[in-house]
Order: sequence, then C-alpha cells, then structure tokens
Amino acid sequence: METKIAKCVSREKITLAADLRVVAIGGGTGLSTLLKGLKRFVLTPAEVLSTSSAGPVICNLSAVVTVSDDGGSSGRLRKEFNMLPPGDIRNCIVALSEDEALLSKLFRHRFDKGSGLEGHSFGNLFLAALTSLTSDFSEAVRLSSEILLTRGHIYPATTSNIELEALMEDGTRVRGETKITASKGRIRELVLVPADVNPMPQTLEAIATADLITIGPGSLFTSLIPNLLVKGISQAILDSKATKVYICNLMTQANESLGLSAADHIRALNRHAQGQIFDYALLNRTPASDEMKASYATEGACQIVNDLEAIEAMGVIPVLGDYLEEARVARHNFTRAAHDVLELATQTPRTPLIQPR
Repeated sequence: METKIAKCVSREKITLAADLRVVAIGGGTGLSTLLKGLKRFVLTPAEVLSTSSAGPVICNLSAVVTVSDDGGSSGRLRKEFNMLPPGDIRNCIVALSEDEALLSKLFRHRFDKGSGLEGHSFGNLFLAALTSLTSDFSEAVRLSSEILLTRGHIYPATTSNIELEALMEDGTRVRGETKITASKGRIRELVLVPADVNPMPQTLEAIATADLITIGPGSLFTSLIPNLLVKGISQAILDSKATKVYICNLMTQANESLGLSAADHIRALNRHAQGQIFDYALLNRTPASDEMKASYATEGACQIVNDLEAIEAMGVIPVLGDYLEEARVARHNFTRAAHDVLELATQTPRTPLIQPR
C-alpha cells in the first residue's frame, strides 16, 4: 500500500476469503470511476477457489447512487416519462459491467440528430425503455445489471422523485440541481424536496452488513450530500460497524466547493448527516502540473488543501497517496484508490498518520 500509515502496524498482507462487503456511495463520474477499481477485486466463488493471491477480495459490492439530476438527457427523460434520472446509474452499470470497453462506447453514444433523439445517450434510452416495460425504475436497474453482467448491485438512493434545494449564505434559496451548480453563491445547506423520502430496503441492509463504506469522490453538494439526506441512510451509516472512508476530491469545483479544504468537505458531510461519519480520509498528495493548475484556475478552482491537523481534530485519520491522473481533467487513479480503501478495511486497530514524504 503506497499510503503512509503507522509503523506499529504490521504491513504483512492479510490473506482473506471472499468476505469483504463494500458499499460505495456517491454519484457523477466520481462514483463510476471508483467502481471501475473496486470491480477488479470482486471475485466469483469459482475464482476465489482458483486464485492463490493474498489480499482483499470483495464478495458483495453495492453502489448507492444519487438521483437528483435535472439537466441534459437525464433531465429530459425525467420530465417526459416521469422517471428517475438515469445518467449516473448508467455510468455505474457501465463501470461494473464485464465488457466495460464495448458497453462504454454503446451506452455513452449520444445521438447528434434525429427528432426526439438528438442529445440523448443510448444508455439513458435503454433504462427508459426498461422502466416503461416494468413500470419500476429500480427493477429496470436490476434487470440492466443482470443483462450486462455487472459485478455488483446498483441502488438508487431513493425511488422517489426529488429535487435539490440549496440555502445560500446570502439567505436566498435555489431550487434544482442545474440551477444550484450554475449559482455563483456559496451553499450553506442542502435539502431534498420533498424531504421525507425513503431509501430502498436493500440499501439499508447493504449498509448495515458492510465491512467498508466509501463516500466520494464526487461533487460535494450535488453528488454526495443528497444521498445523506434520504431518510434513514445517514443513521444507517452512523450505526454501521463498517470502516468508513471519505475519498476526497482532487480539485475544488466551481459553484460548489471553491475555497473549501479537505476538512471543510468532511465538515459539510458530517453536518448534513448530523453525526461524525468517517474513520479515514483518502487524500491525494500528487501536485498537479502547471498546465492543469492553469486550466482549473480559469474557473477559480485549484487543488484541495489537505489541512491534516484539522482533519485529525475531527477524529478522522488522513491517508495520503498518489491518486491524481491528468487527462483533459483531473481524475483519480481508480486502481490505486480502490486498493488502498480495501486495505484500510482490513487494518485493525485504526492507525495514525505518518507525515507524507
């Protein structure tokens, strides 16, 4: 494990049977990116018997996905068919599918012409068609996962039709995810409309029996916090005996988290969950290139500051690793991040941080 953890804990590999139950919570590209990494540790019973490798193995992987998107193809389908937005769910199905490369191209294919088709992705239309056939979005997601041989379960955070409403620091309120992300003000608090919506029972069961729960990476107020506002989810996380890890974003985000440090992100999540959630925070220590910094600076964004003392003061153990990968935008190295969070789930007792190199 490339992260820095205590000398007093043995670094020997722990040989595991397929007994890790993992719940990954989030939305947007952050969750699907992490799932690509976690999928590599999910083995079938036959693979468990045939492998001799030591290390973490996942026997049950569940993704809990926010369903508040109201823009683009997802927003159009939501309005036209009175269904939940399929975009983030679609990305998770692709990430967990056996033939990820082919399905990624197919499900993300966006029609550039055609009356009623222009702007829609094939994956969104696929989920819309299954929802129409079953009259049940969650069943459509389950069937899609079976058809595409996903290595994990995907649960919408709620099957209720919800909107996000943000209370801004200037006292104004902004309704709808698209308008919230376009707002220039700083968000003080987020609520769901309606507020009293229920999760799927399978979600609460997965959280209750989990060995590891991850939240992030993803947009703080539109991908992560909405999951915590669904009735029962935050309390289930707080009550769970699982190891709980926050995977911090690499960069601040315009209109959501400009100026917020890693500790500020954790505070916002705790505040909306009404409790102290995390055991660990997975933080990137790799500096961005000058080109990447300049690109993000055009929107006022920058690398998130790792204020380690503030994080430790909340009872959270910072874990530093080299997670930044640069392409058109900054992305997590999903293989490394997935490996490290799984190793944290195997470590007892919880261990303090050694200062980064």
